[in-house]
Amino acid sequence: MSLPVEFSDPRLVPIYDALNEYSADSEPAFYSWLASELRASSIADLGCGTGLITCLLAESGYEMIGIDPAPAMIEVAERRDTENRVRWIVGDADAVPAGECDLAIMTGHVAQFFLTDEEWITALEALKRCLRSGGSLAFESRDPAAREWERWGSSSRVVEHPTAGEVEHWTKVQSAVEGIVSFSNHYAFRRTGEEVVSPAQLRFRSLSELSASLASVGLHIDQLYGDWDRSPMADATAEMIVVASAE
Repeated sequence: MSLPVEFSDPRLVPIYDALNEYSADSEPAFYSWLASELRASSIADLGCGTGLITCLLAESGYEMIGIDPAPAMIEVAERRDTENRVRWIVGDADAVPAGECDLAIMTGHVAQFFLTDEEWITALEALKRCLRSGGSLAFESRDPAAREWERWGSSSRVVEHPTAGEVEHWTKVQSAVEGIVSFSNHYAFRRTGEEVVSPAQLRFRSLSELSASLASVGLHIDQLYGDWDRSPMADATAEMIVVASAE
């Protein structure tokens, strides 16, 4: 899995959270509800990034393991975890401990960073191994039918950072071929005049593709939502939020 520059560049990592804010009723609320609904006690968060959701769940009393392949992101996560509630691991899916968790999650559309079917299946197998009997896997992926990437380049936004100053961010999409969208994120630092460009790719899998890949490793979909309010999927819904368990 190739990581975008914003996960490692020392100019971009400090502003990541400012540019990727969660609303109170979005992913954090959903995964908190899900953990409670499933009566989980131990949770693995693969692709935890700066650890925002990981730490929120840890503060709620869950035993958390945060795994991310980007050392710079884990460093931010560790600073956020002021009471050392989380076990942090720098690594990919193979670093997920086996048989330790009731729930495994991939937030922030991490599932879409696995571009090839081989990478994706390897990750699913590792996540299944980490689950105890009766455990669940949850993640979200954008519905390709909504063609969300066609709207990514329509606007820019500016955030104010305490040390970096004003930073403008916008996205340019280069191509969408066979489910893989290639694009670049642009960051303009107004204080210095510097612009940083981060190329990236995401895989947009259909629901049938997701179902088939889960089935190939012995997982089946238990619950499927179209948004963070737990509303059902509709035609060309923005999100496909999947909760799966072992067959």
